Amino acid sequence: MKTTISPSILNCNIAHLREELEKIADADVAHVDVMDNHFVPNLSWGLPVAEAVVKQGILPVDAHLMIEDPDRWAPGYAEIGCHSVTFHAEAAAAPLRLARELHRLGAKAGLALRPATDIAPFVDILSEFDMILVMTVEPGFGGQEFIESMMGKVRRTREAINAAGLEVSVQVDGGVSRKTIEMAAEAGADNFVAGSAIFRAENAYEEIAALRQLAQQHVH
Repeated sequence: MKTTISPSILNCNIAHLREELEKIADADVAHVDVMDNHFVPNLSWGLPVAEAVVKQGILPVDAHLMIEDPDRWAPGYAEIGCHSVTFHAEAAAAPLRLARELHRLGAKAGLALRPATDIAPFVDILSEFDMILVMTVEPGFGGQEFIESMMGKVRRTREAINAAGLEVSVQVDGGVSRKTIEMAAEAGADNFVAGSAIFRAENAYEEIAALRQLAQQHVH
């Protein structure tokens, strides 16, 4: 599978949005973390910032919605032109219906799982999604330590996708760095969200290239 590097702009200087996006222009996707201070104990960007990133036209936008009631709010992110919209399994009342609505609006649909949420209840509807996000930290804050025990879930998710003959991406988000990306790729991930590792690096371009190279050696 193709290796996708998705820098999270959570750690960028939002006052200089265009310059920050230009730093990561050789990545595949800009990952925009949306937090509502309800589903997670933090408040970040919302629809206006996601739309501003889309309008820059530098990278496709992957909106990760860590919010309550995504059934109501997620379609708005597809409507403003986000390439993909990922919502949390724990927050969605009707995940299958929401995925179909996102597809109808022209966006890819992702399903995110917190560390304690199993993939098993969603195996029968994997075909409705373009991506499964296995959180490798508790969602809410950047800069957290990678949870190695999530590699079993990544592996089970990849095995279920392969067994069904599907082409669904497996994304990991949280603590992804040069130290952890190979482990995640080996377990079956192909899409890697990195925030601190990229935006705190001396050279974001070089960091993206290094992460991509390390991951490609192990992506199945």
